[in-house]
Amino acid sequence: MAVYQIIFAELLDNYAVVQTLTNPEIEPGESITVASVSATFNGTKTVYAMPQYRFIGVDSDGDLLYDINEPIPNQVLYYVAGTDTTRYAVIPQGTLTHTQTCTWINGPAVATWLGIDLAGADETAFHTQCANAANNFIYLRRQEAGYTDSLTTSPGTQVTLAVTMYAGALYRQRGSVDQFASFDGMGNVPTTGLSPIIKQLAGIPRPAVA
Repeated sequence: MAVYQIIFAELLDNYAVVQTLTNPEIEPGESITVASVSATFNGTKTVYAMPQYRFIGVDSDGDLLYDINEPIPNQVLYYVAGTDTTRYAVIPQGTLTHTQTCTWINGPAVATWLGIDLAGADETAFHTQCANAANNFIYLRRQEAGYTDSLTTSPGTQVTLAVTMYAGALYRQRGSVDQFASFDGMGNVPTTGLSPIIKQLAGIPRPAVA
């Protein structure tokens, strides 16, 4: 979860634009929660665009218009039905919360892939922790490569397998710091959690668009 401070806000042609103090790592289509701005701006919203210039309205075809002579950093635009509000400083600052929780696989899926039974509450909790970590890690790696995925539905069985394999690798490193636990007297076993086959299945680091 990331929380950004909102320093400016405006509403024009039923689109709200808020400017944050720091660069928000958000993509169009993702969900955000705006608070402490005003009743009109606040709430859980879907990001429509991340403008680099000042928003000046909507044309007759519904396209967004910008003034390219006035760049404004760190902007987030989303739909809001309301009365136009001229750009103003938000004092005290509001907040924009961005939470990405990927749920492609769960703990039992990891246990099934590993071929082990969930022995108790602690074991179940650790499988769930590995699944959550793998979900978010592969999601973010694919996002960095240019993919736009749903947080709740895996983009394909190959990606699901990649996430499950990575979660299994995390589980197998239990009790170690930077390598798989081993009794090998010849030395440490190198970590191979993010193996070439996992990368291949997940489609990373290959970019989504060549």
